[in-house]
Amino acid sequence: MPRIVLVTIGADPPPRLDKALARDVPEAAHLSRSRLARLLADGAVRLDGVVTRDARMKVADGQVFEITVEDATEVEIAPEDIPLTIVHEDDDLIVVDKPAGLVVHPAPGSPSGTLVNALLHHFGGRLSGVGGEKRPGIVHRIDKDTSGLLVVAKSDAAHHGLAEQFAAHSVERTYTAFCHGVPDIGDPRLKGLRGVSFEPGGVVKVTTMLARHKTDRQKQAVLFQNGRHAVTRVQTVETFGPHAAEICCKLETGRTHQIRVHMAHIGHGLIGDSVYGGRRKMSGAVAGGETANAFKRQALHAASLGFVHPVSGAHLAFDSALPDDLKALKHDLTAL
Repeated sequence: MPRIVLVTIGADPPPRLDKALARDVPEAAHLSRSRLARLLADGAVRLDGVVTRDARMKVADGQVFEITVEDATEVEIAPEDIPLTIVHEDDDLIVVDKPAGLVVHPAPGSPSGTLVNALLHHFGGRLSGVGGEKRPGIVHRIDKDTSGLLVVAKSDAAHHGLAEQFAAHSVERTYTAFCHGVPDIGDPRLKGLRGVSFEPGGVVKVTTMLARHKTDRQKQAVLFQNGRHAVTRVQTVETFGPHAAEICCKLETGRTHQIRVHMAHIGHGLIGDSVYGGRRKMSGAVAGGETANAFKRQALHAASLGFVHPVSGAHLAFDSALPDDLKALKHDLTAL
């Protein structure tokens, strides 16, 4: 049975209906901005019994809008028995440690064999409707060839709350990576590079805009206007001679390929990154050089994840050890 949600417009409403609904919808309804936008476009919003689809419609204090929310439907994505490493699970969310090589969500190039397919099998029908469909709520992603921690919503309440935290950049995320060369705050080249600044503790802060590359739509490019704000903090953890370093990257924002693009921008592309690392190679005569040159993916791991549980309010924090391939890479580089 569909449910009816009543939204009473409060004082000093935003100038547009879509923004007013997003502000004043009852929290218990668990309707995100994107879900409200779809409901509005689908004719599910009424004022005085009349359907309105006009997102730009002006609203007034005290108006009551009626939203018809249909029951969650089954999605067409098929459950698949794919092994998962589950770090935490409760009624509202699940935290998984994703292996490298696993795509997060089905797409034209990867219609099956994804994390979502695996989660649907794991849940076995015990899944609340997220965004109007019985599916896992993907609130952030990590690249196919990046390993590490990912949180997924199981309920509308969790989906809405987690999405708000990611939008507010309050989720704590750190990545371990291995890069070519050693990022050094004393490097005069870095000091003169646009978008680079320095913070205490040897932290290199990279602040740019990111947008799709003009000629290669699969890539992101650094811009300084007309893009999406992106901030990465990079701290060197261990050096392997002048040839490579283990780094800790902290995300203030979470744009597509952000760490990979920013590391390439500062001249320290990630080992194994065939898209942004260029053709940079280490000398095969250097210990660890052959291992680094043969590494089959970007050397990047989502090592820690922290957030406030959107339902209980408890702060949750998780850590993930380096996977075997990165352990082997570090072992060989340590011989430098």
